[in-house]
Order: sequence, then structure tokens, then C-alpha cells
Amino acid sequence: MVRLRQLVLAAAERAPLEQALRELLAAPEPHHDPDVGAFGLTNAVLAAGCDFVEVVSPAEPGTAAGRWLARHGGDGGYMLMADGPPGLPAAARLAALGVREVHRAELPDVVDVHLHPRDTGGVLLALDTVAPAGSWRWAGPAWTGRSPACAGGLREVTVAVPDPAAVARRWADLLEVPADDGARLRLDGGRQQLVFVAGAGDVAAVTAARLALPGATPRTTDLGGVRLEVVPLEEET
Repeated sequence: MVRLRQLVLAAAERAPLEQALRELLAAPEPHHDPDVGAFGLTNAVLAAGCDFVEVVSPAEPGTAAGRWLARHGGDGGYMLMADGPPGLPAAARLAALGVREVHRAELPDVVDVHLHPRDTGGVLLALDTVAPAGSWRWAGPAWTGRSPACAGGLREVTVAVPDPAAVARRWADLLEVPADDGARLRLDGGRQQLVFVAGAGDVAAVTAARLALPGATPRTTDLGGVRLEVVPLEEET
């Protein structure tokens, strides 16, 4: 089963957006990963139920995120990370689909592959497989090699692209899910929806996300170029 595990926002300045997201999500102390410095970035990963929202900001000129920010014209939804079975990020499968890899990491608890956006038609997409199930190294030591008790998370993500139907078919192949609902894909056994809509320009971006979190007060706000809606997890039962 494949699920969206992490939404990544790119921002010119990380700290203000990090603080605003922490308040919106009622998130604990974020994880700041020093390893993203290899990409010329700083980051913050915030827990949102069993899933995560990350903010990345360029720390030096010439980064991929910095170039995306310039093309996009400001902060926005830059990347999605999916968690699935071991075959999902397999090099042979991706090569057969005609997708170039821009990054691959193979560690004892995770395989993480980033796909070239020009080959996917959408935002930057990472395909991960983790062990044990539910763990998530990118969120820090508390989630590395283990899965803490949690509930809720991402429920719907909207991505603006030039050709929604074509990109939905492409991502259905990449994520190994049916493409039987127009420009909408159903993930995580139907608990999540990934929706593609027509964008105003030629730069793909996540434009909206809905999260269901335990005890949350319903709220919708625009942060980092993305409309974020938080609803109580209890409303799903």
C-alpha cells in the first residue's frame, strides 16, 4: 500500500514559516536535519499525526530549491514524499518507466529515491520504502528505526500542473495505484487523495493540503504558498 508521507514546502526564509506551521499543527519540536546541507539547504520537519510537513530553504546560491523558488515566484509546495512497498523505488522499475533519478539513498532502514520532475510532469517526487513499517528517518531519531504511537495525518493534497489528466496517469504508474478517477488518485487504502488541477503557469506546485489531526480545531489558512486545512481526526469516525 502506498501513502503520501511528507509534504515539503520551499521558502525563502525558513524560520517564520516553521513557527507558523508549528502553531497550526500543534507540532512538537521540529527536527532539523544537518544532512540537507549537502544540498545547500536548511530544513525543519514537523510531525503531523503519522505524517510530516517539511520546510526547506536555500542556504547558498545555485540550489535546486532556490531555482524552483525563482521560477515559481515565491514560496510554495515543492515536493511530495511517498512511502510504499520495497519494489516502489526499485531502479529497474523506474528505468522501465523512463524516469531519471536525481538522488538515491540506500540505508538499513530506508531506500529513498527522488525522481526528475521533467519525467513525472509534477512536483519533485520521492519514493521511499522503510523498515520497520511506519518509521521515518527523515523526522529524526524518534522516528528512525521505529514507529511511535500516532494517529491522523495527510488526507488530501492538491497539485497544480499544466495537464492534470496526463500527470494523474503518469503518477498512477509511478505510485502503482489505479488511474480510474479522472485527475484524482486514491492512496493508503482510500484514506488519502492526490488531486491534480490545472495551474496558472508551467511550474508544478502543491497548492493545498488537508490534514486530519487528533483533537484539532478546524482551521484553514494560507502558509508558504499553500492553503492548509486542519480538521479533527474524530470527524472521520
